[in-house]
Amino acid sequence: MNLELKNFTQTKTSQAALKARDAQEMLAEGNKRFLNKASLHRDLHSQIGDTATGQYPFAAVVSCIDSRIPTEIIFDQGIGDIFNARVAGNFVNEDILGSLEFACKLAGSKLIVIMGHTSCGAVKGACDHAKLGNLTAMLDKINPALAQVETAEGVDRSSKNLEFVNKVAIENVHLNIARLKEESPVLNEMINNGEIEVVGAMYDVATGKVSFL
Repeated sequence: MNLELKNFTQTKTSQAALKARDAQEMLAEGNKRFLNKASLHRDLHSQIGDTATGQYPFAAVVSCIDSRIPTEIIFDQGIGDIFNARVAGNFVNEDILGSLEFACKLAGSKLIVIMGHTSCGAVKGACDHAKLGNLTAMLDKINPALAQVETAEGVDRSSKNLEFVNKVAIENVHLNIARLKEESPVLNEMINNGEIEVVGAMYDVATGKVSFL
């Protein structure tokens, strides 16, 4: 194991040297280590000290609140490596977009990942048109993806059809990438200028694998 990599914490200089493709490769390699049971044994307490006066994460990940998707763990990253925005259904809204603008424009992150996952409870709730308090309005944000996924007549469009649920989850990722570009002029300008990239991904809760879309 490379000791330098094991204890490395992002700095302003190292972050500035990265491109978006480097950031995506770092996440992909981290997930590969996680899958191969070869995660780095970082000195996290040392990283607390290293990041006490500043943070220079190389990526920002929008993912679901689902407890089976601890983002740093599945990407094998340490303290100060990635920003996390987590909400059931991994959608973007004004608050999430503002957080991502901070992450990229002010804090220097090079990559945004919108990541859905298989067997998503929020997507299942949207498929079943669940109603419960504030959950109702939240699930409504997934309805555009639900409407976009076409099925043959008679195909079960409920949460019982996991193939359909996962198709809706993927479409939800694509629609939220489009929404990000449309509703955040700040991020869209950075994308057009080649300063950052935004990509979609899906996490498989049965295998631990992240697939970039």
